[in-house]
Amino acid sequence: MATTRIPAVEGWFTLDDAPSLLGTRCKSCGAYFFPKETFACRNPRCGASELEETPLSRRGKLWSFTDNRYPPPKPYVAPDPFEPYAVAAVELEREKMVVLGQVVRGVGCADLHAGMEMELVLDTLYRDGENDVVTWKWRPAQAAEGRAQ
Repeated sequence: MATTRIPAVEGWFTLDDAPSLLGTRCKSCGAYFFPKETFACRNPRCGASELEETPLSRRGKLWSFTDNRYPPPKPYVAPDPFEPYAVAAVELEREKMVVLGQVVRGVGCADLHAGMEMELVLDTLYRDGENDVVTWKWRPAQAAEGRAQ
């Protein structure tokens, strides 16, 4: 039976073949925000309220990383049995802001180093009946380029 892909958090990312996170940009000062801001610019020197939704960069440099060795508490969904996974802080190319996210399965801390190029991808978080509930993750960009050859 075919499943439908749905986002784990509605409106935070696209479900395209080349997915991107959805943020906002202040039309006055140009600051970017993720998750989206809907009220006013969070830049303390600005405070304007004219914001526009914008797709954020799909690539960036690995700023920092660590491993998560325990299952997250509810309401988060952890696979059973739980497997430790890496978490990455990636500085987006254009926006120069850092976004945290899980690293794809099979890539651990030993495979990562600060400054490496990372790419945003989607992965199934869990299956819920007829739905694949998906979220964003980071993977080393060379892993994607290696598969394309």
